[in-house]
Amino acid sequence: MTRHAFVFPGQGSQSVGMGRELAETFPAAREVFEEVDEALGQNLSRLMFEGEAQTLTATENAQPALFAVSLAVVRTLEREGGFSLPDKALLMAGHSLGEYAALAAAGVMGIAEGARLLRLRGQAMQRAVPAGLGSMAALLGIEVADAQKLCAEMSQGQVLEIANDNGGGQIVVSGHEAAVKRAMEGAKARGVRRVVQLPVSAPFHSTLMAPAAEEMAAALAQVSFKAPRVPVVANVTAAEVSNAEDIKRLLVQQVTGQVRWRETVLNMVAAGVTQQHELGAGKVLTGLARRIAPDMTADHAGTPAEIETLLKNF
Repeated sequence: MTRHAFVFPGQGSQSVGMGRELAETFPAAREVFEEVDEALGQNLSRLMFEGEAQTLTATENAQPALFAVSLAVVRTLEREGGFSLPDKALLMAGHSLGEYAALAAAGVMGIAEGARLLRLRGQAMQRAVPAGLGSMAALLGIEVADAQKLCAEMSQGQVLEIANDNGGGQIVVSGHEAAVKRAMEGAKARGVRRVVQLPVSAPFHSTLMAPAAEEMAAALAQVSFKAPRVPVVANVTAAEVSNAEDIKRLLVQQVTGQVRWRETVLNMVAAGVTQQHELGAGKVLTGLARRIAPDMTADHAGTPAEIETLLKNF
């Protein structure tokens, strides 16, 4: 018996043109983009479809934009398939900001509310650390324990932490720029296969983001969440969460906490998931799933053709 999980991508999956074909093909997708534009008081969809890459990549734009594409796919699947996504899912999860898309798809929050929260989240994360103070780097070909040792050795009194355990030997570190650069050199000296400084403007998922976490705690205290219609696997615990207040608490922790994606995928498999569907822009999570859990089927839907293919599964 096939058991489905739906997962949603995070920052880095954005590209100019994303969502345009969806909007041109499906009224349901177009409605989502219009709803997000109205909620933000900005023509975000035009930026997504035909704007400049640098502007789209800005955190305050990329986060609600990626959310919009994911929810456009969700709404289209439901409209075209004649079903509710939570009825087809055993679990849902999202990578960093993608967790908001998972929660919206599970019925915890509305689309407009999710877009506004992510706009605030992006702005708060940008404000938290002055430009040039923090950085992030991807280390490819290193396991978690070795990355933890590297961070301990190279921090030298500064912040240097694992931000993402993406699986397949892919670790992202985050913290003070000088410490991240020391980690990059240390990783190269240890024979790590590839070391890449990420083109980000702040040290996400590190304790340097504490001011942003405080802002999100205040914002989340003002909104009312519903219990999810299907359990969502939280980033910071890699465990299922189904209580609305627990979800808020974990979203605050997520700003400074580690994205435990490798464990998330493994725990979904342990719970019985046999097929993972990545909904939205890019195919990052599909590639990670194939490395983390090769026995689980993983696919992606972000275009009209991919949506048509996915619908045949149901």
